[in-house]
Amino acid sequence: MVLDDISLAVKPGEVVVVSGPSGCGKSTVLRCINGLEQIQGGRILLDGAVVDGASKDIAAVRAKLGMVFQSYELFPHLTVIENVTLAPTVVLRRPKGEVESEALELLDRVGLKDRAGDYPRQLSGGQKQRVAIARALAMKPEIMLLDEITAALDPEMVHEVLDVILDLAREGKTMIIVTHEMGFARAVADRMVFVDGGAIVEEGPPDEFFDNPKTERARKFLHTFEYESVR
Repeated sequence: MVLDDISLAVKPGEVVVVSGPSGCGKSTVLRCINGLEQIQGGRILLDGAVVDGASKDIAAVRAKLGMVFQSYELFPHLTVIENVTLAPTVVLRRPKGEVESEALELLDRVGLKDRAGDYPRQLSGGQKQRVAIARALAMKPEIMLLDEITAALDPEMVHEVLDVILDLAREGKTMIIVTHEMGFARAVADRMVFVDGGAIVEEGPPDEFFDNPKTERARKFLHTFEYESVR
């Protein structure tokens, strides 16, 4: 069993950070929310509607969920702006000119307007991830799902991606973030959710979680990060 009796509610405008050791089920939570993984029990609701990956309506549901993956998942044969405009024009059938104008604004927002005509191979890891964020935002999602978006980046590139996410948090964007960046998690989260062994072990406000964790498992996890940071 990958996820065991996970029960979680996220309010509009809330930023929930899901943390925990590798293999505990964090990324699977996100993949279940947008229907990429089939579940064998329970329900996932978005605005009261059931999320079902096998449903013919799943594309409409996913349009409300902006997913950003650890490995970027950009189309290598498309330019930056083509990557950003593809889904709004094909899935939402919006006018190309209108979508391109909005895409340039989004690329400007993530500091990459001048790279709109470049291909992914011409970008650094941090730049690719910022394009992936702009692509997700182009669909005007109700919720952003961010899966370890800095894990594949060099340390020097991490901050440029995290700055974009911090700006979104300040604007009140609803986000569920899986991350191992504990400093970032504390800065951005309204609520921390600690998962281990496929279950929620502890959850609460970030200051409470980091300064006074309730469970021994959470204390051990946080101590490991403090050790690695000092070392």
